[in-house]
Amino acid sequence: MRKKLNITEGIFPMPVLMIATYNEDGSVNVMNAAWGTMQERDTVVLNLTETHKTVENIKARGAFTVSIADAAHVVEADYFGIASGNKVANKLEKAGLTASRAESVDAPVINEFPLCLECKFIEYQNNEYGCGVIGKVVNVTADESVMLDGKLDMSLVNAIAFDPYTHGYYKVSERVGEAFHDGTKLNG
Repeated sequence: MRKKLNITEGIFPMPVLMIATYNEDGSVNVMNAAWGTMQERDTVVLNLTETHKTVENIKARGAFTVSIADAAHVVEADYFGIASGNKVANKLEKAGLTASRAESVDAPVINEFPLCLECKFIEYQNNEYGCGVIGKVVNVTADESVMLDGKLDMSLVNAIAFDPYTHGYYKVSERVGEAFHDGTKLNG
C-alpha cells in the first residue's frame, strides 16, 4: 500500500553543490545549491533566484565553479546554505576553508572539496516554470586523493546528497552496479 506525501522541492537524492564566485572586491563567496544538474554533457543548470549574491557575482564575472560537497565538510557545506552572501561577506573564512584561482575561469576553487567544475556563464533564464543560471563546463579538476590509477574514484569523493523530505544529508559512496551494462542481463 502506498501513502500520500506532501509535494516538496525535489527528488531524492539531490546533489549538494558548492557554487563559488568572486565578489566585487575579489573576496570569495560560496553558496550551497541543491537545485542543480547537468543539462548536457558540458552544461550546468542551477535553479537560483536573482536575489542571491552568487547570481549577481556570476553575471558580473561571467564565471563560477561548482564543487561537489563531501562528507568530511558537511558542516561547512550546510553553513554555506544558511549564511547569505548578501549579509555575510567572509563566509569562506568563517568556515575555515581556503580557495585558489580556477585555471580556466574567473572564479575560485574551494581547495577542500575534492571535485570541481569550472564554468563559463552562458545565460540567466527566468520564466513561469523556474529560473536559473546556465553555464558551460570548460574544465574539471579533482584532488589527487580521490584518484585511483589515474581515474576519478567517486567512492573516494564521499559526496553527500540532500534529502528534501527530511532535510537530511546522506553519504553517497558505495558503487552498486555498472551503468549501461548490468541491464544487458535482461536482454533476450
